[in-house]
Amino acid sequence: MIDALLVSPDKGIVIFDLIEGTDTNCYDVRQDDSANKIEAKLRLNPGLVRRRSRDLLIRIHTISFAPAVRNLDDCKIHDYPIANGDTLIDEIRRFKWEKTGEQGTFETALSVIENISALRQGRTRRALKKDDSRGAKLKRLEDSISTLDNLQSKAVIETVDDVQRIRGLAGSGKTIVLALKAVYLHAQHPDWRIAVTFNTRSLKGYFRRLITNFTLEQTSAEPDWENLRILNAWGAPGQSERDGIYHEFCRAHNIEYLDFRSAMRTFPGREFERVCTRAIEQISENKPIYDAILVDEAQDLPSEFLQLCYEFLKTPKRLVYAYDELQSLTGKSLPSPEQIFGTNENGDPKVTLEPPSNRATPRRDIILEKCYRNSRPVLVTAHALGFGIYREPSAGESNGLVQMFDYPQLWEEIGYERKEGELKERSSVTLRRTVETSPEFLEEHSDPDDLVKFVCFDSDEEQARWLAEAIKEDLSKSELRHNDIIVINPDPSTTRAKVGLTRRLLFEMNINSHLAGVDTDPDVFFNEDSVTFTGIFRAKGNEAGMVYIINAQDCHSSQPSQFNLATKRNQLFTAITRSKAWVRVLGVGNRMKKLVKEYEELKAQDFELKFVYPTEEERARLRIVHRDMSPSGHEQLKTAQKSLDDIIGDIESGNLHIADLNSDTVDKLRAFIGNG
Repeated sequence: MIDALLVSPDKGIVIFDLIEGTDTNCYDVRQDDSANKIEAKLRLNPGLVRRRSRDLLIRIHTISFAPAVRNLDDCKIHDYPIANGDTLIDEIRRFKWEKTGEQGTFETALSVIENISALRQGRTRRALKKDDSRGAKLKRLEDSISTLDNLQSKAVIETVDDVQRIRGLAGSGKTIVLALKAVYLHAQHPDWRIAVTFNTRSLKGYFRRLITNFTLEQTSAEPDWENLRILNAWGAPGQSERDGIYHEFCRAHNIEYLDFRSAMRTFPGREFERVCTRAIEQISENKPIYDAILVDEAQDLPSEFLQLCYEFLKTPKRLVYAYDELQSLTGKSLPSPEQIFGTNENGDPKVTLEPPSNRATPRRDIILEKCYRNSRPVLVTAHALGFGIYREPSAGESNGLVQMFDYPQLWEEIGYERKEGELKERSSVTLRRTVETSPEFLEEHSDPDDLVKFVCFDSDEEQARWLAEAIKEDLSKSELRHNDIIVINPDPSTTRAKVGLTRRLLFEMNINSHLAGVDTDPDVFFNEDSVTFTGIFRAKGNEAGMVYIINAQDCHSSQPSQFNLATKRNQLFTAITRSKAWVRVLGVGNRMKKLVKEYEELKAQDFELKFVYPTEEERARLRIVHRDMSPSGHEQLKTAQKSLDDIIGDIESGNLHIADLNSDTVDKLRAFIGNG
């Protein structure tokens, strides 16, 4: 372990040896040991070693910091700097790095130390023959994302002895931050019992790869998997690979466990929410077994699961949960921490995420605003379609908006800036991504028309044949690998049927494909020699260079028979943001044409969002008109719709007259229609 490390473009690398108290014995030995280990690590990267002379291209300095030692002359060893609070800054100023013109040395050194390049490397090496192929562009793109930004580093290192929340856009690095944070805590406290958990089962393999790679790079040994556990949220009896937080909670407290089928019979539509509540209510004596729990994809998990995690933690309650509100596929928003975790016996909230009192205090609420996966055109397309910014209003609607942030300034917090107008009610505003939050290198490799394409077809068969030919070209000409491609069908209930024709056509072309979680183990998403087809839920948390979204027309509809429009738009948003480089949005029929029209309007606005910010009343109406309903709510609406249709049919046929109806009811109906 290094006590502290400064990596600076001016100084090079400064290693700090921190001395508590006044015992300075062997500080020179510790400096040598730390410098040798850092140098050995850096020399493994050929980009940091000068050819022929084999000199290291970046300078390494060491210094011991002993704030309790007043008279440094009595303990100073020649050529081994030591400082206290009075002399530290002057000593650091003496350090110099005489650069000799090598470009990118600082960034390369930082990447090696952080190991981000190792984490982001693909599963197999690329065999490239053309410098301008998509495969070559993707490799350069992956190599460019090699260091953590300041907020990501803080999120990894800053840990509070309480609840911590990490919010961020799709592609902002939440999953990598959680993986690194788990390894960091495991290295600092190897005796702690730590759990990493999530909603999407296919994330399990990804987390294991990230954590294993990072630990091996740093220690040349695998993690202690007994103390650092990667678990599904729900879990099931059987082998340890099937275990989950809820299942383990039931086992630890010797209470009844319900699998999904049992829960579905008992609590239809609210399965996981209710089994978690039931488990908490059934325990007579709490038996916490974890020192820290890290939760990814919290937007797709019920608040009750976070409560269960909280109960499963020893004191202090180190719970870290990360989420992106716009990727919610359940139609529900996470409540505030005060609402999630409730109050103590004094009536005070158990958890409040107050801002830090000073810069030295770890933050409890971190927002990752930079997007490192999606280019500006891809991300803004996802937001425009997800919110319905350029959607054509239906009859009776004042605008086409589907959903909107309650808090206007949240747009700026997730990396947009105001080009024109104000972020306030009734104000026309134009928002754009900044260079800082959407780095230009993410889009410079390809023309905008190649980064995002919308294609409308006349039939499902035409769509399937176009897709099969496109995948064939990706593999044969564009030098993409099978695991660089994901095909996503937004509606999970129709995926198996909808992808059948395309997969048959690929089979006839001798191209392997698989339906994630169906043809493979539920924890497996990618195969090296097979193209991944998936529904939207299993796509969560995964990414690929080329993403094809089929049947996107299902995410447009605003017809009366179409429910949960906000959720359907979130499905499209989530699917688009799986792309590291290119995205193809495919669909059939008139609804797809309307979706294409939205995209064309966005492109005409140079990928900027222009809209009138809705009033509080309008935002409430948005949530009502496009609210997500439970299955029972659907049935009630269908029954009411059928009754209304029957009345209209009877009036049209002459079997019923307006005068036959209750006059108060008719007046109320006229008033509602007039206000609508």
